[in-house]
Amino acid sequence: MKMRFIMPLFIALLSMPAWAAMQTVTLSVPGMTCPTCPITIKMALGQVEGVSQIDVDYREREAVVTFDDAQTSVAALTEATTNAGFPSILKFMSANDNDSSQ
Repeated sequence: MKMRFIMPLFIALLSMPAWAAMQTVTLSVPGMTCPTCPITIKMALGQVEGVSQIDVDYREREAVVTFDDAQTSVAALTEATTNAGFPSILKFMSANDNDSSQ
């Protein structure tokens, strides 16, 4: 009798999606040639669902993007910049740690 209740619970737990995490990536955007290019890049990245923060640096030719990895991916971010005329590649990726006790 117990197995009848435990098995569906176990299956339900296994079928749940993995917990999403906020990710921060640095994209290299070598095609930035003027100080106004970051505006276009920021607008393109801002249209990607799940993006919560964008910082584009013209001098370094990079964009730092924080996003929910359950809603989007690095591939979607690089596609957005490429579609805006600024191909980018992943330079650095880190998971944001919500534990502030460290």
